[in-house]
Amino acid sequence: MIKFVEVELDGFGDMADITGEVREFARQSGVDEGAVLVFNIGSTGAITTIEYEPGLKKDLPRIMEKIAPYQEDYEHHKAWGDDNGSGHVRASIIGPSLLVPFKDGELLLGRWQQIVVINFDTRRRTRKVVLQILRA
Repeated sequence: MIKFVEVELDGFGDMADITGEVREFARQSGVDEGAVLVFNIGSTGAITTIEYEPGLKKDLPRIMEKIAPYQEDYEHHKAWGDDNGSGHVRASIIGPSLLVPFKDGELLLGRWQQIVVINFDTRRRTRKVVLQILRA
């Protein structure tokens, strides 16, 4: 069972909470126990969990700027004539996917743990996320 979720996001670390969509997908799957694979399509987007609150929504992009600065001299820019090398590096560090277990249709997440999609590109993008049920 597969579902696609699309989210419009600004660049440079804008993120959206998709926990509700993932939770509803697990509930509607008819599967009692398993996992939901959450996968971002595209090399400058990422999937992770975070406490989705205003402070951390600012902290994560700020820290990623220190790890992979936008103004760095990326070989990617020279190869393709663009400016999103930092976005590729940041997305690679976080990763494109997450596997979330569920039981009785309920995601096994911590109280303050939300599933987010992040756009690390340097421009606004529609992020396409694949949800797939994996049976236990």
